[in-house]
Amino acid sequence: VQLQASGGGLVQAGGSLRLSCAASGRTVINYHMGWFRQAPGKEREFVAVFSSRAGGTKYADFAKGRFTVSGTNTKSTVYLQMNNLKPEDTAVYYCAAGNRPWGSSSMTRASGYDYWGQGTQVTVSS
Repeated sequence: VQLQASGGGLVQAGGSLRLSCAASGRTVINYHMGWFRQAPGKEREFVAVFSSRAGGTKYADFAKGRFTVSGTNTKSTVYLQMNNLKPEDTAVYYCAAGNRPWGSSSMTRASGYDYWGQGTQVTVSS
């Protein structure tokens, strides 16, 4: 499994970005696809997860109402649309693939994912 995240950049507060995660083969079909972020000096935290096979999504509380995760099996790509960005959203964003049981607490933990992309930097200026 190979994952390639892209789409990060510098944006002003209130702006939007769409991150993409290109996955190899049938990854999007076979795995739950998660987004995490890590700010300097902080632990990696869960943002959202999309599952084609489970037909569901899950969001961290800070992401609800602002971020939308989606995926397309045909393009084997997962997206994270981020709106109304805030300076505290500044971080390196990572996509990941895992196959723990859907709905388990492992879905929101980095340890619940087996494969990781290289990360893309998101910087939100005030």
